[in-house]
Amino acid sequence: MSAAAPIIVVGGGIAGLATALAAAPAPVLLLTRAPGAKGVASAMAQGGIAAAIAEGDTPAAHAHDTCVAGSHHNDARIVELLTSSAGEAVQWLQAIGVAFDRHPDGRLQFGREGGHDRPRIVHAGGDATGARVMEALVAAARAAAHITRQAGVEVDGLLMRDGQVCGVCMTDAEGRRSVVHGRAVVLATGGIGGLFAQTSNPADADGSGLALAQAVGVRLRDLEFVQFHPTALALPGVHSLPLVTEALRGAGATLRDSLGRALMADVHPLGDLAPRDTVARRVFQACQDGGALLDASVVGADFPKRFPTVFHACMDHGIDPRVQPIPVTPAAHFHMGGIDVDADGRSSIAGLYAVGEVACNGVHGANRLASNSLLEGVVFGRRLGAILRGLPPPYDQPDANAAQIVLHPESLAEGDLIALRAVLMQTMGPLRCQAGLKEGRRACAAFNGWQATLAGALLDAATARRESLGAHFRVQE
Repeated sequence: MSAAAPIIVVGGGIAGLATALAAAPAPVLLLTRAPGAKGVASAMAQGGIAAAIAEGDTPAAHAHDTCVAGSHHNDARIVELLTSSAGEAVQWLQAIGVAFDRHPDGRLQFGREGGHDRPRIVHAGGDATGARVMEALVAAARAAAHITRQAGVEVDGLLMRDGQVCGVCMTDAEGRRSVVHGRAVVLATGGIGGLFAQTSNPADADGSGLALAQAVGVRLRDLEFVQFHPTALALPGVHSLPLVTEALRGAGATLRDSLGRALMADVHPLGDLAPRDTVARRVFQACQDGGALLDASVVGADFPKRFPTVFHACMDHGIDPRVQPIPVTPAAHFHMGGIDVDADGRSSIAGLYAVGEVACNGVHGANRLASNSLLEGVVFGRRLGAILRGLPPPYDQPDANAAQIVLHPESLAEGDLIALRAVLMQTMGPLRCQAGLKEGRRACAAFNGWQATLAGALLDAATARRESLGAHFRVQE
């Protein structure tokens, strides 16, 4: 293998781009399904970035809220690393061109979201933080001489040699398959929301990277913990739903049932800003009983300026959120589980690393705290990139006969995929029961495709955890 063998990064979201940029000057090959930020969940993130940088706030307070939201299933050491690095992460993003919202006097604006005991969320463009951060990262990556970007490819296999990962197999839009050897492979492929009937993620967030790792026997962790955002815009029959940001509730919006009664009254001390798992279960039940609504009229005339993404999504569907309640429903939003990695992104197989939502280093525990995901991608992506840039390149020539290509199984047909999504939403949604989980597992056995294999692993993990914990909530039977 030549001295120029690249670090291969699979995925073009915030975690993948942060990793690629931090790996300079080592050569990086960035592989994505779509150009730019298309199909990337990071670009859809309406929440901001949690950082304890306001006066009177501390990383320890941020860490406390993170662990409370995660039901103390978190790795405390990793949480401390995240929260203590948040200020530096915000500074780095500003340095590459992210303009966070500020008061007229120049001070950063801080919002408050569910699970936080005080305002500590920085935003860019109101509810368009993910898009603004992605714009800056994509521009920086395009300007970086050490990064070669190849879009429109599906990474559907890993190369194995002597028990370690040494490259990838990919298929382009014309169906041509090729292999690329590298000094390291980083999976930054995002989450699994696309495997559920209702999700706030793009459909491409389908667990493909997790399935690749599963195929080569990488150790996985905490697969049962799937966070459902309590407030996606309820649009019957639509798979990928517009998100209705939690920051609206931070600004005073109130959840109500179909009769106008406050949903979170006497449910949790933080009311509408309770941790997401608590709110999602309450909203889910209200939807079963006739519907759930978010009354955001308190925002008033400032709605288009403060929350432009939500405003336009509502108006596009005939809802004026300044004066009308917004119909909402829970939607699969974030996977706390994933490829088991350490603080440096190393998996259980040499040569394979993971970062962002596809990875699980224990930082989120059983339930992610609001606005910690973009922060996670930046902090651990930059950390991983810095480690990988120091890897010595392998100097032996690649031997195609010595490397084994491990492909994940064929993909499900569209009709079967739609059916599988319905099964997961019904059996692994905000409320779960033993009988439903077992029925879901039996249903998965009827499908033949990598999505079904992955879904089976999710259901097995949920079945094995008999007690409720965080986002994994078991109803009494």
